[in-house]
Order: sequence, then C-alpha cells, then structure tokens
Amino acid sequence: MRSFTALFLLPLASAFAPTQLNSHAIQNPLQMAAFEMEVDMPPSGSNMQANLKFDPILDVPSEIIEVRYAVPFGLNVEPQKNLAICTKDGEGGEKVGDVLRYTSQWTIGLPKGDGVIATAAMFGGGVSWGCSLFNVMSAKSWEQVVEALVSNVDSRTDEVVLLFERPLEAEN
Repeated sequence: MRSFTALFLLPLASAFAPTQLNSHAIQNPLQMAAFEMEVDMPPSGSNMQANLKFDPILDVPSEIIEVRYAVPFGLNVEPQKNLAICTKDGEGGEKVGDVLRYTSQWTIGLPKGDGVIATAAMFGGGVSWGCSLFNVMSAKSWEQVVEALVSNVDSRTDEVVLLFERPLEAEN
C-alpha cells in the first residue's frame, strides 16, 4: 500500500507570469549556448523520449538538474520574482534556489502515431491520456504550473520528471 505524500506548492497566487530519486546534470558554463538534452518520458519503461533545446534564464553560468520521483510525490516550489523557485532541498536532488523549468504533464487528447490503430482511433473520436513536458516559463499563471504538477497521478504514471536550472558553484 502506498503512503500519501502531500504536494507542497505555496502560495497559490496568480502573480506568477514567467517571462526513485535519480538526478543528473547538464552544464552550460558559457551561458551563450542553449541547453540541449534528451529526457526519458514517463511512465518508466515507455521508451518515449523528448528532445529539448532551451535557453538558460539565469544570468550566471548554470546547469540543468533532472529529478525523478515516484508518484505520489512531494515538492517545495513557490512563485518568486516570476520564477518557480525551490524553497526546500528535496530527496531527489533539487536544492533551495533551483528554478523549475519543466515538469512532466498529463493531458487528454487524440492518440499519437501513424499506425492503423491510431488512425482508426482518431476518426472514431478515441481520446487518451498523453504525457508531455510543460514549459514552466510559458505559464500564464501559477495555477497552470500547479495543474501540470498535480496531473502526475498514479492512475496515469509511476513517476514525475522535473527539470531544474541551478547556478554552477564558483570554482575557488
């Protein structure tokens, strides 16, 4: 039996208008080039991947930290200065001050694919849940970020994927 872990997202203000436990980092030390990465999409074992290329938002050299949690999951993120900022270190590797850039999101839509079954389902009006990566920086409100995060439930997936941008530590 799974225990319930609350999802901590504070506060639920609409002032947000952004211009398992494995993690790994993609570094961007020059800050001139965009981050480029491949992300294995939920659920685990789906063999689906997303290819991402996006610009850093921090004005210092930074890296991308990929965090995966089994669902249900807990996360401490809140809107600060038009960014989704981590407010408490997490077991998955996120740290205070990390900026949430992407989260896995489940939405309902037509089946994807080019096979006969997918084509028949499209014409027949068949809809199903599909996973994508939600770009937190494109959210028009904090509520959109919360909706994307809480769409990761155990009836759809076994894990959530979170991508954080973190400043690189200064070398001494």
